[in-house]
Amino acid sequence: MSSSARERAEARSRVISRHGIVAASQTLASQAGAQVLARGGSAMDAAIAANAVLGVVEPMSNGLGGDLFAIYWDAKSGKLTGINASGWAPKALSIDFLHSAGVFSMPGEGIHSVTVPGCVDGWDKLHRRFGRVAWADLFRPAIYYAENGFPVTNIIADTWQRASETLESDDTRRRHPCSMGAKDRQC
Repeated sequence: MSSSARERAEARSRVISRHGIVAASQTLASQAGAQVLARGGSAMDAAIAANAVLGVVEPMSNGLGGDLFAIYWDAKSGKLTGINASGWAPKALSIDFLHSAGVFSMPGEGIHSVTVPGCVDGWDKLHRRFGRVAWADLFRPAIYYAENGFPVTNIIADTWQRASETLESDDTRRRHPCSMGAKDRQC
């Protein structure tokens, strides 16, 4: 092992590209974004592709079912663009409804904390304005990993284990006929 490899303080793999780099919490997402750049995609194309992969390999943190906030600097025009693609509250969820259910502050979990996901709408708006690669091509890496699997990192395995323990102790989850471990039931 080279001395520079031994001196590294982190155990993360590096993704190297001649056409640009994408920083993400998972190397598969970084690689997907870098590949988009190598094919002539914009930084926004790379960000969308990387975020789509994160939605597969880290579904509890990113992706289709969540929100999107972005700040984009367009060097050619010299303009800064921001987008808030956070989800909207469900139509019937009002302060009066929450008060009638005995909820007087925003819950951190449970059904009353759920919003309509805004991520895909944000991707679409940003891609229309700054994208160069065909929409469908941005999702090829995410689709590949969803269909063929991917290595689960130690951090994600630990997170899923802790989430599994939380779900196992949840009364609502146990009452649902199609919950985890209900292989013998038709859902």
